[in-house]
Amino acid sequence: MKYLFYLAHPAHFHLFRNTIDELKKHGHKIIITIKSKDVLGKLLEESNHEFINVAPKTRKDSRTGILSGVIQRSINHLKIALREKPDMYISTSAEFAPICRLLGIKSVGVFEDDLILFPKYSTFLVPFLNHQICPVSCNAAKWNNHRKTIKYNSNQELAYLRPAHFTPDINKVKEVFDLNQKNFFIRFAKLTAWHDEKKTGITDELAIKIVGLLEKFGKVHISSERELAPQFEKYRVKIKTSDILDILFYADLYIGDSQTMTAEAAVLGTPALRFNDFVGKLGYLEELEHKYDLTYGIPTDQPEKLYKKIDELMQHNNVKEEWKLKREKMLLQTIDTTKFLVWFFENYPQSAKTMNTNPAYQNNFS
Repeated sequence: MKYLFYLAHPAHFHLFRNTIDELKKHGHKIIITIKSKDVLGKLLEESNHEFINVAPKTRKDSRTGILSGVIQRSINHLKIALREKPDMYISTSAEFAPICRLLGIKSVGVFEDDLILFPKYSTFLVPFLNHQICPVSCNAAKWNNHRKTIKYNSNQELAYLRPAHFTPDINKVKEVFDLNQKNFFIRFAKLTAWHDEKKTGITDELAIKIVGLLEKFGKVHISSERELAPQFEKYRVKIKTSDILDILFYADLYIGDSQTMTAEAAVLGTPALRFNDFVGKLGYLEELEHKYDLTYGIPTDQPEKLYKKIDELMQHNNVKEEWKLKREKMLLQTIDTTKFLVWFFENYPQSAKTMNTNPAYQNNFS
């Protein structure tokens, strides 16, 4: 089989990297395409994965820029598809699905954000997908109980952060963290994607307050997708892009306005605070918060609640040990996402029929 994986975000590389490696081991041909996004290209280079960049120039953060970007990527993907003739297109984005339908290529979408928040995507692109895969915690809108939607009992972050797939290395953080005290990691997202329109997160003013609170208890480290204000430069993390997950694992607390990194910290057993306008709207994060108590979401109109939660966690002497136990509970109650995806893609389309008739089959991948 020949698979085309399109990656549009650094998190997508992590999501699919183990699946890609396993498929390669099984003798399948893999084509990876990407668009320029944050550190995505660096991650692929550092891991020695070959890829084709279908959008080497960063688009403008406007509706026109977003639309022109989709058109340009679709044209480049069409050229690649005609040349490489893949059997299946796999991505978290369904933007290429209409062309797949035209060319007779099977297309499978893998998503984690609730489709109820993205009605245009759900209406205009999902119909062209053959199938889509999402966690049971996700609301797939009108596709929720449709045969097209395959739900699994886990989440995307566990595709690469289960103990079977990730072993933290203390040596990667020794030059960054002061291991004689607590270390706090703050992440600023850019929030300029099409689904981030009118959404806000941690402002510089708020960040100053957060840093002031945390410095009383330990050392602050900052990573930023957006341009970093001068007063925060001294806190900037200087580390290899591929080592950021080790930073998250060994941090005593994570605070950010990024959905993905919040989930990553949570499933690694690090207390995670998320401050943005998506709070209460994303099923997989709601599950991590309310079912497993690994993270807390705080809306942007309640900054005092954020300060209070920071203080509460700082007064907790054994917080990491407590979170370790919560993480172990979560791992016992979820399946191995990577094993499930490898099986699904290798046995497709029969695998989709199996899941539609017997969803419990996924328990084979616990």
